[in-house]
Amino acid sequence: MGRQGNSTSGENRAPAKKAPINRAPSNKASAKSGARAVRQPVSAVFRRRRLLVGGAVLMVLAMALGGFAVATGAFSGGSEQASSTESGPQPQPGGTTGTAPAPAPTSTPAATPTCDQNLVTVSASTDKAAYGADEKPLLSLKVTNGGQLPCDVNIGTSQMEFLVTSGSDRIFSSGDCQAKSEDLVKTIQPGKSESANFPWPRNRTVEGCQAIGAKPGAGGAYYVFVAKLGSKSSPKAVFQLS
Repeated sequence: MGRQGNSTSGENRAPAKKAPINRAPSNKASAKSGARAVRQPVSAVFRRRRLLVGGAVLMVLAMALGGFAVATGAFSGGSEQASSTESGPQPQPGGTTGTAPAPAPTSTPAATPTCDQNLVTVSASTDKAAYGADEKPLLSLKVTNGGQLPCDVNIGTSQMEFLVTSGSDRIFSSGDCQAKSEDLVKTIQPGKSESANFPWPRNRTVEGCQAIGAKPGAGGAYYVFVAKLGSKSSPKAVFQLS
């Protein structure tokens, strides 16, 4: 038959070349390669997640530490303010704190001007220049403030004296028989005066007020009156007794 004639027997066929066997990779190799392929993206994801989580943790810690620092600053600021209020430097105007600046040196105030007692003068006078036999001279002591400020002056009987002399003869002193002496301080304004009068009975006195029978001379004799106030003495006032 035709088919048979064309066919060749199995014995006469040329041996066919074996096709290369493409062996599929083993399960272990494919598993390893697959694991590598999966591990790489998974590891990257984990790293990113760890970075994110780490960043979040750091932010939380930073916020917590920042809040703690603020709170600590507030508490410490409050305590410092309290301690400074108690014993430390006080806040200064303008919001600054620290040691208060030393006060500016002030000039020493000028001394209050006082009365110049050297300008207080004493004068003596009589009411008449000459007296008759029965007339009693009126002796006057006047204190004048010649300064520019008021002066307190003691014009009491403890300070004043009416003294009458004739040449070197001490005739009369108001202090010889004075029963008691008193202080009398008066304020004398600038340019003003205070006066004290003493009627002299034309008698003689000695210190200690001892009795003396002699009387001043008459017949036109001249006498000198000097007024004294403390250590101050007046110029002489001359008068005549008949």
